[in-house]
Amino acid sequence: MKKSHPIRRTLLATAATVSGIVLLLSLKPASDPAGSVQAGAAGGAPSAQGGVAAGAQTLTGTAVQTDYGPVQVRITVDGGKITQADAVQKPSGGRSTQISNDAVPKLNQAAVAAGNADIDAVSGATYTSDGYKKSLQSALDQAGSAQGSGGQGSGAQTLTGTTVQTDYGPVQVRITVAGGKITKAEAVQKPSGGRSTQISGTAIPKLNQAAVAAGSADIDAVSGATYTSDGYKQSLQSALDQAGKAQGSGGQGSGGGAEAGGSQDAGGGTADSGAGKSTGTQVLTGSAVKTEYGPVQVRITVTDGRITNAEALQQPSGGRSTQISGTAIPKLNQNAVAAGSADIDAVSGATYTSEGYKKSVQSALDQAG
Repeated sequence: MKKSHPIRRTLLATAATVSGIVLLLSLKPASDPAGSVQAGAAGGAPSAQGGVAAGAQTLTGTAVQTDYGPVQVRITVDGGKITQADAVQKPSGGRSTQISNDAVPKLNQAAVAAGNADIDAVSGATYTSDGYKKSLQSALDQAGSAQGSGGQGSGAQTLTGTTVQTDYGPVQVRITVAGGKITKAEAVQKPSGGRSTQISGTAIPKLNQAAVAAGSADIDAVSGATYTSDGYKQSLQSALDQAGKAQGSGGQGSGGGAEAGGSQDAGGGTADSGAGKSTGTQVLTGSAVKTEYGPVQVRITVTDGRITNAEALQQPSGGRSTQISGTAIPKLNQNAVAAGSADIDAVSGATYTSEGYKKSVQSALDQAG
């Protein structure tokens, strides 16, 4: 047999190695463009919008009462997309805890995937799913309001007010505002069951008409539906507060003089030196947070990024609760203004009220943010 020459073997091995390297080099560039396309897709979209949507928004929806407990959703919106969703409140206790623990993560995933509130209910958790979707929609309404405030403000805004608890059930109002006027009003939630269904069926259409006609929450109560009317007006006002926030961020600042004068108590008279700052004053209503002793809902005034006033629109009442609220709420109001955030200490002897107060303040601050 003829032996292979050592030099020939070396040449063949070298040729094979060079061929392999050339092959690898020819394949490598194909993977780089794919990576650059993904990076371009992620980084190119914001630049196409001129950076208007820079920064993420954290938005807290209203607390929606279900037959098994309240549901409240908080979302993060970045670049016009929902990037995170979680439930701030969900039904708990007994079987409800297990159902919530199973359903809420699925609803969170569905919200992020869909990018809207048009998601399927989770089997076996119909009430929780329905409450989740309503709260999610109210958070998205806030996002739409904030985006709408960046331009001329000519477009319509859909704004959902907070859920107000009445003696006969929750009332929640959604309005459409265009050109600074209420063009549509409807009740997302209203008292129902027995006689309440009939009363709501008569009163709500009248209240809707009155809201559109008046263009404000200064409307008359419907005879025979005092509690429903009062809840309607409170929820309507909270929706209008959001519209006021959007207008205030538009930059004209036409009402700045009056607002600046009103905020001197907290600002120490520095408003006049603002030289036409367009930050203005925002009145923001937090969501109604259900506690074991009754709902807590807070309204704050924010001027130049600072809380200048805080008050409770709803607080536990009746029996001992009235006395506890009467002592705790003023302290919580003072603490919120002093801290400028929801990171405040609970008032001794009013743990549940304090916890609900802090959650409602945070949801109001989320709107300011």
